[in-house]
Amino acid sequence: MKKIKNRHNKRIRNLIVALSLTAIILSVSTYAWFVGMRTVNVSPFNVEIATTEDLELSLNGKDWDYTVAINAENYNDAVDTVYEDHTNWWAGRGLIPMSSVGDIDSASSRLMLYEKASLTATPGGYRLMASLVNNGLDGEGNLGSEVNGYVAFDLFIKNYTGTQYIAEYNESDEEAIYLSTNSQVGVAESGGVDGTGIENSVRVAFAQIGRVTADLTTETEDVAKITGISCSTDTDVTGICTRTSTIWEPNDTKHVKGAIDWYTTSCVGRTDADLTLSGSYTGACGEFKNGTAYSTYAVAKAIASSDRVDVYDGTAYNGYTDTVGEDKFLYDFPYFTDTHKMLTGTERPTFFTLAPNSITKVRVYIYIEGQDVDNYDFASIGKNISVNFGFTKQRFVGNDIEYDGPSLPTTTQPTTTPTSTTEQP
Repeated sequence: MKKIKNRHNKRIRNLIVALSLTAIILSVSTYAWFVGMRTVNVSPFNVEIATTEDLELSLNGKDWDYTVAINAENYNDAVDTVYEDHTNWWAGRGLIPMSSVGDIDSASSRLMLYEKASLTATPGGYRLMASLVNNGLDGEGNLGSEVNGYVAFDLFIKNYTGTQYIAEYNESDEEAIYLSTNSQVGVAESGGVDGTGIENSVRVAFAQIGRVTADLTTETEDVAKITGISCSTDTDVTGICTRTSTIWEPNDTKHVKGAIDWYTTSCVGRTDADLTLSGSYTGACGEFKNGTAYSTYAVAKAIASSDRVDVYDGTAYNGYTDTVGEDKFLYDFPYFTDTHKMLTGTERPTFFTLAPNSITKVRVYIYIEGQDVDNYDFASIGKNISVNFGFTKQRFVGNDIEYDGPSLPTTTQPTTTPTSTTEQP
């Protein structure tokens, strides 16, 4: 205990979690949702995660520290980095535009994602067909691997707050975690091309799977309980897959000229169900301009051609709403956006919550959202992007309270050089 306390005291107290995907380079040299080509090459990138007092991190449920790192080289290293029989995934052949509304499949403990099954032009947009990504259980009940098209990995978060572990699932008992204000997604300095807007369609999803008490040890039996956390609740595990995953949408108000012109050229107001007829489209679509945030009508269920879904369906775009809604094919998903991130004082919203004295298994997904209006054919020319993000329990920054006392401790910084410049809050 003394050793742990000493380690805590050496850390900066202000930042509880600083999760930095530094030097994260996603080579997106492909075409987006709208065309047939699927493959996106993914060059290696590094995920560095740092914490201070009251929180520790692990990639294998056994080795806990204030910093961990995972990348394309070690995500499958069960000797030194991750746990045996893990299901981490590093995109396979590359990134493919996906769509998700944050639901978790309780049988497989996986995020439910949809991919394009077919797309063809309509008189006022594009007819969309979508299928559920087959990353769950097979017909015999065996868990398969994640599939091509995205990055996924397990992160275990140990929250030391308090000594009481509340096994019953009640989000009202949990404490708030905030997204740090210097989190960002941009075009990489190396290999990236400014002006195409590919970075504006990236999403990062945080699927909380389940939790156990933080009083477990590093003994083999206890480690197995931690790594074996799933959506199922038993005597040790509290499954929490009923909550919707938090999904971060960076750059929600940023839109490049290419995306705006593509939308203006291809989108026509829709008035009727038969999307094959010119008479079903008339008038202008909703406004789309830089500096304003717009809805993303993400795919919520499998879509067949008979469902007559156009990619521009929705109040914000072609005005057609018969296919849009919580129980329909497309859903106006409530992302956590950069606009939310930059709110100040008591307006700053919670990113997600963690139970006291707990170890929570979080499955992190990085993907390109195909239904984002910024996702147009020529965006792929942007190629490489960089991602940096962090967490904190600190609701206020110095400016929120006009702090003028002694210098505040600085934010924990990555140990590698980031591929993009981030501004400190």
